[in-house]
Amino acid sequence: MSRLWSRFGARTAAVALLSVGVAGGFYLGEDREVQQQGLTEQVGFQVDRTEYAYQHGRQAEHRVDLAKQRAAEYQARLRATAAAKEAAERAREAEVAAASRKKDREEAAAAEAKKKAEEAAAKAAETKPYDGPIPASCNEYSGNRAVGCALMLSDGFGIDQFPCLDKLWTKESGWNHKAYNSSSGAYGIPQALPGSKMGSVADDWKTNPATQIKWGLGYIEGRYDNPCGAWSHSQNNGWY
Repeated sequence: MSRLWSRFGARTAAVALLSVGVAGGFYLGEDREVQQQGLTEQVGFQVDRTEYAYQHGRQAEHRVDLAKQRAAEYQARLRATAAAKEAAERAREAEVAAASRKKDREEAAAAEAKKKAEEAAAKAAETKPYDGPIPASCNEYSGNRAVGCALMLSDGFGIDQFPCLDKLWTKESGWNHKAYNSSSGAYGIPQALPGSKMGSVADDWKTNPATQIKWGLGYIEGRYDNPCGAWSHSQNNGWY
């Protein structure tokens, strides 16, 4: 606005001077015509100089504004480049962290799977210490063993458990339903202590092998899950 007023003021001054000159010439006559012409030229020269200075100033300001704009654009590009670099670095760090977490999870899962496999193997070794042949059926046995095999199957155990039961009660009583341990008071095929516990099944517990076997199978299931578990405990501790 100041430049506009300067330009307008210069032109107004020039016009005013010209007007004064014309007026003076009108009153002074032709003898002042040459002087008036010189004054007009001088005013025109001053106007041209003022116009030149005004345009030169405008160009200089335009160059300054352009330089500022380019500097701002350059700084903006620098900030954008820095932001992009920082974002890429964060993405890379996040990727590395995710890969690390995935590796940790995989290693933890592998370790857990290994632990479970080892526990399962240990449990299998503990609950099935018998690696010998498995009978095809209870027909391979006779006497109290045949009764014991049939009752074991009816209680839901597999035929593969009978070799363990056979070894257990062979060790305890030789499958003799009248076996009696005078030192401990244990009685019957399962060597119940005291023998009267088997009365929970039937009153004939002293003479009936089936009564003794039913009680013995219930005792084994309640404490060792199955006959091989009881046999393993007996091997490790001398009793079940």
